[in-house]
Amino acid sequence: MSQLSQNDRWVSPEEYLAMELQSDVRHEYFAGDIYAMAGASLEHNLICGDIFTAINVHLRNGKCVAFMNDMKVHVRRGREEWFYYPDVMVNCDPAGQQPYFCDTPSIIFEVLSPNTGLTDTREKRLAYEMIPTLNTYILVAQDRRLVTIHRREPEGWSTEVLPRDGNLVRLPEIEFSLPLEEVYARTPF
Repeated sequence: MSQLSQNDRWVSPEEYLAMELQSDVRHEYFAGDIYAMAGASLEHNLICGDIFTAINVHLRNGKCVAFMNDMKVHVRRGREEWFYYPDVMVNCDPAGQQPYFCDTPSIIFEVLSPNTGLTDTREKRLAYEMIPTLNTYILVAQDRRLVTIHRREPEGWSTEVLPRDGNLVRLPEIEFSLPLEEVYARTPF
């Protein structure tokens, strides 16, 4: 990601949101700094699309809504705020849904790429875990069959790494399971 902010000027969340409405390029916001997002690979798009499609079809007549790529998630810690663009997100709380961002996601998927993998596994994970409504954060590798699921438990967060063959991504909060075969249906491995 490349930084957009000029002259180290702090940008307010309101300025960022207004700028983002006018921009042809998506940017993420980190407590006053703005960073341009890189484009995604073919595999990344196929995986995101297949995850979104399966979940969206499942949620069609329920209260939860799935979003892909262009809906921001809003993270707040004290006076600091962040806005990220998750690859796939599910929101089950209409009160937390704003026109251009969501305050109350239940599930977030990030598809890892060489450029964003460290950010997704470290920075975003720590930020997302601060969202009180988030129950599940799922990291999906795009270069091999590997899915890591972080779940909120009463005693803290747990981590599950799914083996390569025959497993399901279980999403009890929306009463849905997604077979790994569907996640990786159109990838070469």
